[in-house]
Amino acid sequence: MDSYKVIAIIPARMGSSRLPGKPLADICGRPMILRVVERVKDMDCIQGLAIATDSLEIAECVEAHGYRAIMTDPTHPSGSDRIAQAAAIMGLDPDDIVVNIQGDQPFVEPAAIKTIIEALETDQDASVATAACPLTESEARDPNRVKVVIDGSGRALYFSRSLIPFDRDGKLKPEKRPYLRHLGLYAYRMDFLQGFVKMEPGRLESIERLEQLRILENGYGIAVRIVQSAPIDVDTAEDLEKARLLFKAVSQAG
Repeated sequence: MDSYKVIAIIPARMGSSRLPGKPLADICGRPMILRVVERVKDMDCIQGLAIATDSLEIAECVEAHGYRAIMTDPTHPSGSDRIAQAAAIMGLDPDDIVVNIQGDQPFVEPAAIKTIIEALETDQDASVATAACPLTESEARDPNRVKVVIDGSGRALYFSRSLIPFDRDGKLKPEKRPYLRHLGLYAYRMDFLQGFVKMEPGRLESIERLEQLRILENGYGIAVRIVQSAPIDVDTAEDLEKARLLFKAVSQAG
């Protein structure tokens, strides 16, 4: 890649089953979607930012604050499909890098975003880069925590809702158990992203209900970079209250 842009796209929709309307949920005076945008908007490694949505309410909110909203098809089955359409509307070049930042992570770490961008820039054979962080065995047993195992070069071998790797002989000390939680943060090459959303869902993806397995099943590489911790996901009313309390505590400390 001789010349390319890095564009962050945040998918956001109102129809969350557990917390309807969550992109516009108030977090200490600002809608959550703006809290996410404000975490990444000034990063030097990002040349553009847009919110991909099917909601006029969300679009009007972000545009009122000076950010770009791109209206996308309301029937998209996933955030990947939504950002792929938005990237196409933006007319991005095949070598451009598209960063998928979840709209329900108001504490997403800019350092993690930078890390996966750098991974895709340095690993020219990888089509996608993502992040993971260590987690405890009790967390690793939770099927809602997606785990990943990686090879010696930092590429993903497999993602699962099950406990992987499994310590068959029980010989590993707790601090040596290599459990990694996959974080919903991706950097794609534009040409791959457009091809990815056209691929048929794979067998393993259908079993585990994990979209990223489609990439591995089709023989493409995913570079994984380890970060210190996972940001708070706001999926429920309880999560939202935790986010509000954390923002309040951070604001008071600052």
